[in-house]
Amino acid sequence: MQSPSKISDASASTTTPAVCGLQGWADLPEGLLHSIFPLLNSFLELLAFAGTCHSWRAAFASYPSKSTLCSLLPPLLVRPHINVRAPNLPSRSDDGHELRTCQVLDPANLKSSLRCQIPEETFEDLCFAGSSYGQLICGGGTNCLIVDVFTGVKVLPPQLPFNDDTYFYSGLLTAPLSSNNSHLLVCAASNVYSIQSSLLDWPVGSDSWSELRLSDTRIEQIVEFNGQFIVLDGSYNLHTLSLAPQLGLQGIATVWWDGMDECPYLRPWLVVCGGMLLMVDHYMTLSFNGAPVNYKAYRLDMSTVPAVWVEVKKLENYSLFIGSDVRSPAFSCASPERWNGRSNCLYYGYYYQPWVLHGLGDDADAVWDPENDPDLVFKRNWYIRLQPFWVYPSMFYR
Repeated sequence: MQSPSKISDASASTTTPAVCGLQGWADLPEGLLHSIFPLLNSFLELLAFAGTCHSWRAAFASYPSKSTLCSLLPPLLVRPHINVRAPNLPSRSDDGHELRTCQVLDPANLKSSLRCQIPEETFEDLCFAGSSYGQLICGGGTNCLIVDVFTGVKVLPPQLPFNDDTYFYSGLLTAPLSSNNSHLLVCAASNVYSIQSSLLDWPVGSDSWSELRLSDTRIEQIVEFNGQFIVLDGSYNLHTLSLAPQLGLQGIATVWWDGMDECPYLRPWLVVCGGMLLMVDHYMTLSFNGAPVNYKAYRLDMSTVPAVWVEVKKLENYSLFIGSDVRSPAFSCASPERWNGRSNCLYYGYYYQPWVLHGLGDDADAVWDPENDPDLVFKRNWYIRLQPFWVYPSMFYR
């Protein structure tokens, strides 16, 4: 690649004024560098760009739409059960906790060698509650821990108002930790057998939690959609969540498809995809040759009252990414063919192999054979052991 300082006089005469006088690639204008980011096809390329020099790293830091890169690049798959060697990395964190070096896979660049270090205590002493904005959220007893998946930086919220048997149903951040209005939301119960659970809210940096007691239900998922936080409870009803002036839930009246008066899915999940709020899950039709597994997506049409679930026949230019644990968030990615991915497809993070691909809707192409693989049932569940999960590094949100 020719250095700008070596450009010939002939070509220099046609150079735009913004580029005149450059001494090297480090002097390229910020606007030009910003225009490159949407052209990158993998996280490794993005990492290489940001690590080129100080000015390029500063251009990435100042890029105003880093979060939009999440819609163009697939998330990374963290496989916490795959321990990889890392002789050049520290075995303990700054506070003395042992670190486990885990395998990380990039669907856009499978030849890349990525890894992250997760504190061993998250496997031995804590329960997985969720992840968001590149942060792993765990808890145990009266403690809750937020840890950056890739940098290992920890944040320790105040102790929870429960006893030592706290059980976690879900957890997420409402905004990146660096934001002034970031909140940590956790749905938890005093123990695994309790029918009473609570939604807890910790404004990041404060010294206390707010508590909203829930009636005979739990919160399985919270997503942000069109400036609102949408809650999916244990009965698969929807609510809007308000943080101020006090913590509260407001039910969203919905009509299920085919005239059904309740959700027909066993364990559905929500994902924001291309301006739509989707509910997705699978159903199987048992037969002598196994069970064809069909994943279908329904979008929530909130232009009517009550809101209506409408089947989406095809996701066209999008793919979805989910983990097997109910508490791990789902993601969508546009134009997957640009990184050799597959549209209208579900990437299911799996324990025994990196991921399983499923076509959606009429493109269903998976069959469950209980005799050959009794464990692969393509559904999400609550697990004691930390399962593979998809994540975008926190650098996307700073």
